Amino acid sequence: MSFPSDGEDAAVAGDPVVLEITDTSSSAESGSPSSPRPPPVAVSDLSRFHPLQSPTVTVRADRRRLIDRSSYFRALLGGSFSESGREYVQVGCNLEAAVQVLRYLFEPSESFPITHHNFLPLLEGALFLAVESLLVDCERWFHTMASQTSATLVSLDFIIEVWYFAQEHGVTFVQDICPEYLAQNFTHVISRRSFNKIPYDLLCSTVECPHLTVDSEKQLCEAILYWVSENTKSCEQKNPDSVDGHTFLLSKVKICLLPLEFATGTKRHWFDFGNNIVCTILNLLKDSLKTLMDAIADGNLEGYCIRITEYSKNIVLSGCPQIITAFLYISVLPTDLDVSLKRRIVSSYTQVDHQSFILYDELEKAAKTLSFRNVHMVDLSKCPNVHFGAAIDWLKLAFPELRIFRALHCLAFHFDDLLYLLLRCPWIDEIDMTIDTSTITPKQSIVSSSSEVLGKVKQNPRRYYTPCPPYDRQLNSVSSNISRLILEGRNDIDDVDLLKISVLKYTLCYINIRNCTLLTDNGISNLLLKCTKIHSMVVSYTSFGNQSIQTLCTTDLPDHNDGHAHVMAFNIQELHLGGCRGIDAAALSQLMSIINITKFLCLRETSLTDDGLCKFFGSRLEYLDISETVVSMVSLAPVIRRNCNLNCLKTAGCHSLLFEHNEVEHISGNKYGDFLQEIGSTGFLEDVEMGWGFCPIQIENLIPSFSKVRRLTVGLGTTLAENVLCALPMICPFLESLTLRFQVISDRVVRNLLESARNLQVLCLHYCLGNLTSFSFQEKAPALRILRLQWVTPWITNDDLTILTKNCNLVELSLSGCKLLDSNSQEIISSGWPNLALLHLEDCGQVTVEGVSSILNCKALEDILLRHTFLRVENRRVEALEGAS
Repeated sequence: MSFPSDGEDAAVAGDPVVLEITDTSSSAESGSPSSPRPPPVAVSDLSRFHPLQSPTVTVRADRRRLIDRSSYFRALLGGSFSESGREYVQVGCNLEAAVQVLRYLFEPSESFPITHHNFLPLLEGALFLAVESLLVDCERWFHTMASQTSATLVSLDFIIEVWYFAQEHGVTFVQDICPEYLAQNFTHVISRRSFNKIPYDLLCSTVECPHLTVDSEKQLCEAILYWVSENTKSCEQKNPDSVDGHTFLLSKVKICLLPLEFATGTKRHWFDFGNNIVCTILNLLKDSLKTLMDAIADGNLEGYCIRITEYSKNIVLSGCPQIITAFLYISVLPTDLDVSLKRRIVSSYTQVDHQSFILYDELEKAAKTLSFRNVHMVDLSKCPNVHFGAAIDWLKLAFPELRIFRALHCLAFHFDDLLYLLLRCPWIDEIDMTIDTSTITPKQSIVSSSSEVLGKVKQNPRRYYTPCPPYDRQLNSVSSNISRLILEGRNDIDDVDLLKISVLKYTLCYINIRNCTLLTDNGISNLLLKCTKIHSMVVSYTSFGNQSIQTLCTTDLPDHNDGHAHVMAFNIQELHLGGCRGIDAAALSQLMSIINITKFLCLRETSLTDDGLCKFFGSRLEYLDISETVVSMVSLAPVIRRNCNLNCLKTAGCHSLLFEHNEVEHISGNKYGDFLQEIGSTGFLEDVEMGWGFCPIQIENLIPSFSKVRRLTVGLGTTLAENVLCALPMICPFLESLTLRFQVISDRVVRNLLESARNLQVLCLHYCLGNLTSFSFQEKAPALRILRLQWVTPWITNDDLTILTKNCNLVELSLSGCKLLDSNSQEIISSGWPNLALLHLEDCGQVTVEGVSSILNCKALEDILLRHTFLRVENRRVEALEGAS
């Protein structure tokens, strides 16, 4: 390459010098000693030059600018010794770093920005060539990068690489910023593949950083346990003291804020650590007041404060029965608050009736609790010891931008608390106060069983002794933003309460009242008359009936324009009517003819007929459930054809699916088709329930339509061949949940599922035939969490249970008909799966012959069913004999 002329490069026009830069980095390839010296290039050509192709680059640059901007060149070129005046100078350093620095010195700053791609070469070059201005710019850029709270800006590998470089070269600003950046973005960082590659000292600095931001203490503990597990073996080989280091990391977890179920689960692989957590939580449940008072006296309250920072977006305390209201308040109090006031606050919030708390105004005006505007979601689900009246005041004080509040499975959070929440925090957009009723048949009287409990916890719902006016009257003057309200399973809500909710008529778009058995068709209809903006409803297993249908389909609602817009049903996007027996076929057909933009439609166990389904002409369906209805493929086939985005299809229990009805076919004009033909021409399904009408099935017919299936249920009416069942991991590579009812299965099928379906979390086998043996469950299934074996494994013994505990980590176990089990099975179950939340044992031999004390060692149990054990059967026999005599 020739030298540039005088007019080509102003940078070298004054006092030029030629720099021969030879790469001395470890990655440089040594060149041949006899290689000719490369011709000089202009600095302006470096942006188009690839220096790593050669270990040496010769650059023509302006001597004066090098001397002015670099201490290194100032000493090399501006000294009084004879070498400083040479026009040809040799430099040995990292070639890429030197090239980047030269570009920085001679190119306009706007055309050469610092990025995470060139940051390290620039930093290394700035240190070696002593370019002070570049060091300042690198530090400024790194500070700016770290101020961003989204970890998507740079990769974790980059942060780790920078950290190692900074340690080697003593770059203090990097060592200060890296832990803070990881701490602020910790929720994103832990999901990265390279998380386990974070250096120990960097991770320690991160978890000690006051800006450490996680959604919950569980999230932090899981991340540390994962890192320790991945690094234990290698660290122990390099550093015998690594175990102490890992203990130090775990000591940074606030164990008293961990969910009880998670704590018991850690005992499987971290027995001492997990046992310490469980004991701490149980002791806290016994006397939380004394514990907190002692912590205040010792000045050690930090371990009980919820981890909230200015960068927090979500606060998740779900599953922590030890959490009381005082925990919430001490977490948002200023650190310099007077100790006596802290003691008063803790004492007041730990009273049984909570009526003695009179510090709210003092906190709001004098104490000035901390405010966290970035928090948009708070989850207090399964926190039975929280007083929700006081918790709502906490929400108002601390989270002025809160959008989502969840209090699932909390009997202590009743309807009055909901109204109070609407008053205190009208800016909230979504509220979920679901109660789980899955273990109770909807037709049974669950009102009496729950109202007795609710009656006990519903006493003294107000915060003060002074009487308050009715909340529903106050709500009339409040502008609420609630658009999504979930009341599923709430049997303490009646028609009067539902009418109070109509104050949300300007904003409410989604409502879920599934299993709210006290509500009547008239009450639901009245709500729909007032809240006309509702476009999504979950009303399954309620009294929703013909009157509500007529309200949805009426044409005389006020405040609407002409055309279909005045029919409320026309705007329905999501509709779940499962189990609503009060709707007759004619009303359902009328509704089907209008809801043409619906995306989610559940008509399970309704009076839906072919005539009704044929009247549905929508083409936007993503979810369709018509299980336990009398429809056939005559009406289903055209629905599948029109809805190419369908990803969930449930048709289990449709006995008439294969039957053709001439009158329907004549009315609709649709040609009959079978299930597999139809879904083969549509999109990819993710959730499938099928029964009658889908056999025989060939493997090739399931590909590629089932290639994205995550949840699959196969029931009575379809028999999958063994080769199809064995091929399921290949057909459905993303399979997470599999339920088989009345299928013929074998050891080969089960072992192949456990071995090959690596994402399988749920396996349910109900009333299946075949020759299963203990060989079936000897494969490891680390992802499996829920196992239900109902009347398929009568051969299971204690030895089989022991093997099963070693191969999978269950949180739910259901066994039926395992008659070889005995009282020792309890200890195997409780020690093998200490984190079980659900345990159902039905007709399982002599499991309870000596009582059930061992089972209660599963401290996280929420649902336990022991039915028809040996002991109970024998007692019944004795009672029958005594009666006969």
